[in-house]
Amino acid sequence: MTETPAELEFTVGQEQAELRLDQYLVQVCTDVSRNRIHTDLAAGQILVDGRSRPKGFRLKAGQVVTYQPTLRTEMQAVPQDIPLDIVFQDEHLVVINKPAGMVVHPAVGHPDGTLVNALLHHFRDLKAGGDPLRPGIVHRLDRDTSGLLAVALTDQAHRHLAGQLQEHEMGRTYFALSWGRWPDDNGRLTGDIGRHPRFRQKMAVVERGGRTAATRYEVIDDFSFAQLCRVELETGRTHQIRVHFAFRGHPVVGDSLYGEDKRSRGIHNLDRRLADWMVRAAGRQMLHAAELRLTHPASSETMTFKTDLPADMAQVLAGLRADQ
Repeated sequence: MTETPAELEFTVGQEQAELRLDQYLVQVCTDVSRNRIHTDLAAGQILVDGRSRPKGFRLKAGQVVTYQPTLRTEMQAVPQDIPLDIVFQDEHLVVINKPAGMVVHPAVGHPDGTLVNALLHHFRDLKAGGDPLRPGIVHRLDRDTSGLLAVALTDQAHRHLAGQLQEHEMGRTYFALSWGRWPDDNGRLTGDIGRHPRFRQKMAVVERGGRTAATRYEVIDDFSFAQLCRVELETGRTHQIRVHFAFRGHPVVGDSLYGEDKRSRGIHNLDRRLADWMVRAAGRQMLHAAELRLTHPASSETMTFKTDLPADMAQVLAGLRADQ
C-alpha cells in the first residue's frame, strides 16, 4: 500500500480558472493516477469550497479544493473461471446477461469474483478501453441489478459503443417493481443527479452540481400497493432509475439503499401479508435490464437483444398475480 497525505489542499490560481475539476486534479496531483482521481471523485473524497462537485465542474480562481485520497492496495484484475451467460458474441463485442449479485469490475470491497474477472478468463487478450480494471466495459449495472450489458472486445468497438452512450443512441429498457401507485400510467422523470450531500454512498436529485438525467416509465401491471413498470433510460447516471423512482416516492422494491420496504407495515390489512411476502421473496432490488439496442461498431447494423426476467423476479411477480 502506498500512503498519501491524510488530506491535500489546493487553491485554484488565476491561470487554472475554468479548468474542469478532474483536469485540475490531474495537473496538481502528479503522483496520483487519473483512474484513482476519478474513483475518489465519485466517492465524494474531493470537495470544492467544502462541497462535492462533479468531475466536469468548472473551477474559479480562489476556490479551495480539498482532497482526501483513499488508501488502498493497488488492485489487479485476474482471470477467474466464472460462468457467463453469453447472449451474443463476435470478434467485436459480446453481450452478457449479468446475474444479480455480480459486481461488474474490481473495486474496493470487491477485488475479485466480478464480471471482469470472468471476462478475462473467457477472452484472454481483452484490453479494450485501456483500463486494466475495466477492460471492455462500456456501461455498468449495479451489483443487484440483473440483465443485459454490452462489452467491447476491441478498442475500436469500445470507442464506438462509448460514443453511442454519450450521444444517447444506445437504447436500454428495464423492468422495475416499484412501491405504491404512480399518479399517471406513464411519464418522464427528470432531476439532476449527483452525490448525496450527507450520505456519500448514495446518489440524489440535487439542485446544484448534478448531471442532467431523464427516465421514462410506463406502468404495465398494478398490484394496488406495488406496480410493475417498463423503464427507458434517456441518460445513464449512477443509480439513475433507483434515485428517480425514490425521489418521486415510488422506490424500487427490495432496494436496500433507496427503498422503503418497511412501508409494508402501513398497508391495509388485506394486502399487508402479501406485501410482507413480496419483500421477503424479493431479497434484492427488483430491477432487470431486459432489452438492449445498439448499432454494431463494425457493420453499423441496428441490433436488439432481449432476455427473460430472472427466476427470482419472475417468482415475485407470479406470486403477486396469483393473488389478484
